[in-house]
Amino acid sequence: MPRERLLIIVKTYPTLSRKYGETVCTAALRENGSWVRLYPIPFRLMDYTNRYAKFDWIETTLAKSSRDHRPETYHPIDVNDITHHGHMDTEDNWRERRKLVLRKCKIEHRLAPIIEAAHKNQYTLTVFKPTKILDFRWESDDRDWDEMKVQEMRNRSTQGDLFAGEQDWRRTFQLIPKLPWKFFYKFQDADGRISELTVLDWEVGQLYWNCLRRESNLESLALAKVRQQYLDNFVKTDLHFSLGTTLQYSDWAENPWLIVGVFPIPHEHQPELI
Repeated sequence: MPRERLLIIVKTYPTLSRKYGETVCTAALRENGSWVRLYPIPFRLMDYTNRYAKFDWIETTLAKSSRDHRPETYHPIDVNDITHHGHMDTEDNWRERRKLVLRKCKIEHRLAPIIEAAHKNQYTLTVFKPTKILDFRWESDDRDWDEMKVQEMRNRSTQGDLFAGEQDWRRTFQLIPKLPWKFFYKFQDADGRISELTVLDWEVGQLYWNCLRRESNLESLALAKVRQQYLDNFVKTDLHFSLGTTLQYSDWAENPWLIVGVFPIPHEHQPELI
């Protein structure tokens, strides 16, 4: 099978799966702007040399998922056979990122057609430009992982059938802290339709933990800092979302889309008139 060159665009905050343990949903773009969903990825169980950051170029060999009917979903043949090929930085006002994300991808502005597309399983990953950001909020969530999932994951690991061959992590691996909040963007699309979608990007969770440490574990202050970044600061940019669906709800939920990536793209500088 040929190896594919991919630019990592999306990494969601880790979740627990009874079958796969702690996993991260990753989405990437090919050089022609087409999408690939990589799932499951046991990201924190991977060898450090194989881990990747957003906007890293990687190469790997993919197989189409047989258990996920969504057209973009693939899985690496071997998660420890992912090689790095550089990082796409933010130089020159996001010039290279803008070229791929905004010029090679189709940018959606209306929710109705993409909901229909998901229901018909035409595509389940896309770039979306909200017309107006109305709010960024949060609500409380479970503070601990589901004990049944944790126990099942531990049992499978001791039996040697969860990511077989990775013995070292079985002795030392600690689950990532459960994020005790759900975050949401409320926005308006080009039709004037107002929607509120969950934000699953790893970065919002990591920002919360970083702010919590800086604010002496005062949750209200940490949440205010997250809101400041995602609302006050990001609303000043040419904000775009990467939207994706979950397998369970993709083809029937009233609105199956979630915000799996947030792109606070700087506005393009207008050339000075002479």
